[in-house]
Amino acid sequence: MPRKFDYASTRPGYDPPRSCPTLADRRIACMEAPRENAAAAPRPDAAAVSIAIASGLAAALVAIFLCVLPLTGSIAASRDYVVYWATGQQLAHSANPYDAAAMDRLERSAGLDAGYGTLYMRNPPWALPLALPLGFLPLRLGATLWSLALLGCLAGSVLLLRPLLAGCGNQLLWLGLSFAPALVCVFMGQTALFALLGLAIFLRVHRQRLFSAGGALWLCALKPHLFLPFAAVLLVWIVVERRYKILAGAVLSLAAGSAAAALLAPSPWRAYLAMMRAPSVQQEFVPCLADALRLWLRPDAAWLQYLPAVLACLWALGYYWPRRTCWDWLRDGGLLLPVSLLAAPYCWLYDQGLAIPALLAAARGTRSRLLVAALALASLPIEASLVAGVRVISPIYLWTAPAWLAWYLLARAFPGSAPDGAAGAA
Repeated sequence: MPRKFDYASTRPGYDPPRSCPTLADRRIACMEAPRENAAAAPRPDAAAVSIAIASGLAAALVAIFLCVLPLTGSIAASRDYVVYWATGQQLAHSANPYDAAAMDRLERSAGLDAGYGTLYMRNPPWALPLALPLGFLPLRLGATLWSLALLGCLAGSVLLLRPLLAGCGNQLLWLGLSFAPALVCVFMGQTALFALLGLAIFLRVHRQRLFSAGGALWLCALKPHLFLPFAAVLLVWIVVERRYKILAGAVLSLAAGSAAAALLAPSPWRAYLAMMRAPSVQQEFVPCLADALRLWLRPDAAWLQYLPAVLACLWALGYYWPRRTCWDWLRDGGLLLPVSLLAAPYCWLYDQGLAIPALLAAARGTRSRLLVAALALASLPIEASLVAGVRVISPIYLWTAPAWLAWYLLARAFPGSAPDGAAGAA
């Protein structure tokens, strides 16, 4: 039978019907599709894998900690949190938070081990209002809420820094969230993460909201000894740039904190200074450069602990002055943070979370993915030591503060094509 002629095929723009693919064609297409998708998918590099490992381990440790904490009082009593809880109990009754007998009784009743002496809140008295809410909470509930507040400070600080890091990806955010010293601060119940939040707020708003930026420095002043070179440059920068509203905000917030402390406790400054001069405080070993220097040269010379900080302040001013016309607090001032931690009169492992802004900025700016991987993996031996029961007073942690400074300098020595500084406050 003769084939019928299709007149439609003569029309302009006609697209002849395609034949249906055979079974063999479909099998070949299915075999080739995964190959094309695999070739198109980016392969994770060493930095991404390292950050994923560190983040996964950090998340697991935090989850276990938060699950166990409400179930046993021994964890709450074995951490520095017990000091803030006992201080809050004293403040709630308008009593002296530096009373040795009262503090010892409260801490022992909470379950503090007999191997520890009486512990005190060593933050300056303007920090006392921070501990007041704990005076109205039972030990375990207070410990849980305090730990959640610290985690919130860590997460909030990293999120506040994100717009300043020139469009960094989520990897760097996880790098900050999994930084081991910050996690140790949560586990110990210390206050360095409150100071980190104040630092992050200052870096974020110091261009537009000057008074608010100064007010945020009250949080940094919870641990003022960790910011000495940073503070020296800040004061000179305020004068050079005429940002006096920042100074006004800082002075007002510190005055308000001191006034509140005077209402909560009798003669808080006098009692605080007497506590800080006690031999048990002066002779305590802290695993940091300044204390190691004092013990090595003259154990009885307390002034030696402040010598590195004085030298660091002089260096910081010399570092700032040639850069004063184009000074950026994250790009240029980032170096001041690890230097401040290294030279501090005393600095614990959990205080070193304050290096997060500088480390994230350097990680954003370096082209070396191996350096980023090394920073992520540096958290693992610290976490392993804690799990193994190594206490934070061990000299084994003397390497940490120098390591963050050395890593920062290496990262700045290998800059990428994108700038590593701040993109400006949002």
